Amino acid sequence: MAEVPSTLALPPGSRAPDFSLPDAAGQVVTLAQARGPAGLVVAFVCNHCPFVVHLASEMGRVGEECLVRGVGFVAINSNDAERYPGDSPAKMPAFARQAGWRFPYLVDAGQDAALAYAAACTPDFYLFDQDLRLIYCGQFDSSRPGNGRAVTGEDLRHAIEAMLAGDPPPAPQRPSTGCSIKWKPGKAPEYFRK
Repeated sequence: MAEVPSTLALPPGSRAPDFSLPDAAGQVVTLAQARGPAGLVVAFVCNHCPFVVHLASEMGRVGEECLVRGVGFVAINSNDAERYPGDSPAKMPAFARQAGWRFPYLVDAGQDAALAYAAACTPDFYLFDQDLRLIYCGQFDSSRPGNGRAVTGEDLRHAIEAMLAGDPPPAPQRPSTGCSIKWKPGKAPEYFRK
């Protein structure tokens, strides 16, 4: 699986694109329900990507910290589950439980949320402020499978801390790196068709 940098990020200040997506049990969660009073983290992930597996447990801890501090947290799986059955909705609850995720893990079967957010890879992280304006789009941290760096979530954590303190977001914002979103035939953005 090739490392794919996220290069299609939403511009800073963009409003969070709306969504209304089910979890694996069919319970629908909307953007309005997912947000917290202080902001929202949206993470595009999946079950099988080694980059997601690598940070999944720490992502669960960051999610818990967010929820306690009034920042909503939601994970979205946009991968084509027909061609990649390891990412099927049926396998999502067990993956989330094992990682300690207590936030919603949603199914983007039509891949419209991934397109609206310009998500490029798994994992891909977006942090929105209390007005749902994008203030951070980047990596969780600089750890990757096999590079020997500890998984800390420091990049996302620093962005959250800055947001909650009313400070500008950290710079530079390093793009996420991971596996490309597994697009359905004909659904990939123009960038991936070149």
